[in-house]
Amino acid sequence: MTKSNVNEQLEFQKELTFLAAQNGLHIVEESMKINESGMDFRVAFATDGQGQQWILRQPRRDDVWERAENERKVLEVVKGHLPVKVPEWRIFTPELIAYPLLDGEPVAIVDPTGGGYAWRFPQASLSDTFFDSLAASLVALHNIDPDEAVMGGVRSKTPMEARQEFAANMEEIKQSFEVPDQLASRWEAWLTTDSYWPEHSTFNHGDLHPPHIIVDDAQRVTGLIDWTEAEIADPGKDFVIYYALFEEEGLRDMLQRYEKAGGRTWPRMLEHIREQWAAYPAVVAKFALITGEESNMEMARGMLASWDVKQG
Repeated sequence: MTKSNVNEQLEFQKELTFLAAQNGLHIVEESMKINESGMDFRVAFATDGQGQQWILRQPRRDDVWERAENERKVLEVVKGHLPVKVPEWRIFTPELIAYPLLDGEPVAIVDPTGGGYAWRFPQASLSDTFFDSLAASLVALHNIDPDEAVMGGVRSKTPMEARQEFAANMEEIKQSFEVPDQLASRWEAWLTTDSYWPEHSTFNHGDLHPPHIIVDDAQRVTGLIDWTEAEIADPGKDFVIYYALFEEEGLRDMLQRYEKAGGRTWPRMLEHIREQWAAYPAVVAKFALITGEESNMEMARGMLASWDVKQG
């Protein structure tokens, strides 16, 4: 780390300590550890004077604050419905969000050296306990009454609205990025084939990748964090990253566990999720357009240019 980066982190620590104190939370500044891996939030882990560990989050952009307001509403709705813990926000301002650290650890974290994941347990040795508890958590989430969630302020899309949003996003991407013909054709086939698509919406976490899944020493899922993208929408969304990590055989197994636990499926659900993964470069490109940051634009261009259509 360069001297300028060290100085920047020290300034950030001082800023967070000051903001926390303004809101009645007295952090031991020397305890603070910064995590810069998130695209939406700068994050710090810190301990207060009584030994309680905290998560401190600071939005990176104005659009993140808007989505954080949705996240606050989501957490109020889901906290009484799930068999796992979710964050309990004690501070909620445009400059700082803070909540006590949940027990357990993420099943994996972003590997800063390789760009992939560093798993708490070897990925190949994950147990039935992990998979069954994840399936049960998803069923509980997806079965929350949409009407109750809407009354709580959660965003909601009908199946057709979710499908139309995918189509609109893809058209927007084509205006700003070069999309290979073969990939564009695959997107079009997915969007125009009714049998791929569900006839119901579910309450989704929306960003269910390993750092957001908290587990205990027995590999049981005990918490879910970072609900910024949560909404009532396409039921396949919470399985897309899972498919990327565990491939088709793993997804087939998870969907069987999900259905056994009470989750609602449809005949082409697996294929629909596979096609959502093929559309993932469009999700990244849309994010790049929102942020306007050249590093994100470059990442999106790289994904679009190199995406393996056959395996994607």
